[in-house]
Amino acid sequence: MPDLDVKPDHCPACGARNDCSLADPRTADRECWCYGVTIDPAVLEALPVELRNQACLCPRCAQVEAQLQAGRRPIP
Repeated sequence: MPDLDVKPDHCPACGARNDCSLADPRTADRECWCYGVTIDPAVLEALPVELRNQACLCPRCAQVEAQLQAGRRPIP
């Protein structure tokens, strides 16, 4: 069961670091890795309601690693 104490820099699904540039004040002025990918709405809908819109998913849980590799963007 996911921890309901959601941290903005951790994935709400697995608890790993999500590498969201917006969650880190030092990099908040940079574009986040998620801006260049498409996340299937079903992935987001699979999250428990209380965890939605709280923090970004990590690339693995967002199921976008292949998109990042295809775009030659480093996987965070």
